[in-house]
Amino acid sequence: MKKVLLVDDCEISLDIAKSALEEKYEVTSAKSGYEAIGFLSKGLIPDLILLDILMPEMDGWEAFKVIKGICLLRDIPIAFLTSLDSEKDKNNATSLGAADFINKSLKEEEFVERVDLLLEKELQSI
Repeated sequence: MKKVLLVDDCEISLDIAKSALEEKYEVTSAKSGYEAIGFLSKGLIPDLILLDILMPEMDGWEAFKVIKGICLLRDIPIAFLTSLDSEKDKNNATSLGAADFINKSLKEEEFVERVDLLLEKELQSI
């Protein structure tokens, strides 16, 4: 079963995303960038990371850069899962090398399809 790491400081957002994905994937939730990096440094190697941008202490942009800076984690696809929707934010995600920029307002079926596609791409690149 593929592993997905969800990172969001909002418990409700984590619960919604987790319930949408847990039938198909092994889902781990982290409530901050620091907690996610802690899980990763203790050996969690997910197949995909879904990362919120607006979080206290360490926002998603910073967490993305830290994770991508760790050699063993560099090739794990990271998609931003956020309420932000500006072109500036989308362009920033693209320039960083994000796998996708997913808006939280997507319907559940569309959200799961996007995750499925990201994990299929990851399989094809192996």
